[in-house]
Amino acid sequence: MRLTIFRRFRAIGFHLIFVFFLCGPLVVSSFAAESRIGFVDIQKAVSSTKEWKSSFNKFKADFTKEKKRIKIREQKVKKMLGDLNKQSFVLDPELKKKKEEKLRKEKIDFERYVQDQNTAFGKKEKEMTQKILRKMMEVIKKIGKEKKYTMILEQKVVLYHDRGNDLTKMATLTYDRVNK
Repeated sequence: MRLTIFRRFRAIGFHLIFVFFLCGPLVVSSFAAESRIGFVDIQKAVSSTKEWKSSFNKFKADFTKEKKRIKIREQKVKKMLGDLNKQSFVLDPELKKKKEEKLRKEKIDFERYVQDQNTAFGKKEKEMTQKILRKMMEVIKKIGKEKKYTMILEQKVVLYHDRGNDLTKMATLTYDRVNK
C-alpha cells in the first residue's frame, strides 16, 4: 500500500515538473514583456551631483587645513624630543624626568588629537554622503514612478545589463535640478 502511494506521488511530481518546465518559460516571458528594469551606479550618481562636489571641496579644504595644524603639532613634539635628546646629558635628573613626562603627555595628547580628528572627519564625510544618498534615493524612486519602471537595481549587483537601461546620468541630472 505504501509503495503505491509513493509511486503515485512520484508520478504526480514528475508530471508537475514536466508542466512547470513546459509552461514556465511562457510565464516568465510574459512577465518580462510587462516589466521594465533600470540600473543605477549609485556611487557615481551621488559623486557626480553638484551638491556632492561642492560639499566635498569644502570637506577637502577643511581636511587640508587640519592636516597643516597636525603637521605643526607633530613638529612641536619632534622639536621637544630633539631638545630633550640634546640636553639629556647636562640636565639635572629631576628636570630631565619632568621634561620626559611633559614630552610623553604631549605625545599622547598629539596622538589622541590625530585620532579624534580622523574620527570627526570620517563622521563628517559619512553624514555628508548619507544626506545626499537619502535625497538621491527619493529622486530614483521618482524616476521609477514617472518612467514606469518595475524595479531599479544597483549596478554593482548585476553581472550584465543593457546600457540603455542605465539611469545613472538621468538620476544625477534630476537630482541637480530638484536640489538647486
